[in-house]
Amino acid sequence: MEIWEVYDKERKKTGRTMRRGDGIAEGDYHLVIHVCVFNSKGEMLIQQRQPFKEGWSNLWDLTAGGSAIQGDTSQAAAERELLEEVGIKVDLENVRPHFTINFERGFDDIYLVEMEVDTGTLTLQYEEVQAVKWASRQEILAMIESGLFLPYYPSLIDLLFASRRGYGCLQVH
Repeated sequence: MEIWEVYDKERKKTGRTMRRGDGIAEGDYHLVIHVCVFNSKGEMLIQQRQPFKEGWSNLWDLTAGGSAIQGDTSQAAAERELLEEVGIKVDLENVRPHFTINFERGFDDIYLVEMEVDTGTLTLQYEEVQAVKWASRQEILAMIESGLFLPYYPSLIDLLFASRRGYGCLQVH
């Protein structure tokens, strides 16, 4: 059973917790993270959710993601989810998320990491992930269009790929 910390709209911890699966009260929020791993060819490592996974079963998704649990910082949650789901160990302790996207009941911190990974050496979490592969921006957009990938906004996928090597919205060379 996962225990989540409850945040207010200003992203301050309230000192309260909730269990995963319980309804989130009006005015309460929780923290979610996503990590997108890119290789030097500009491809993103994507994962396919298990057929028995509740919600979006069999669909392809970003490299890793999930909710922060009690005691997690955003960085610790990102490190934990990436290691648990696909077996990649990274140190994000002093790294800020590239983006935070607000959603109806929380905050989604998105980390972009560039590293070379041999997919054949990854340890996939059986409860969550059935497969991984490298995919280009165009492949992911086509998969969204055909219903094989979670229905992210195509503009978000474009932003992830465009921003993978830096922070902000300016191209600084």
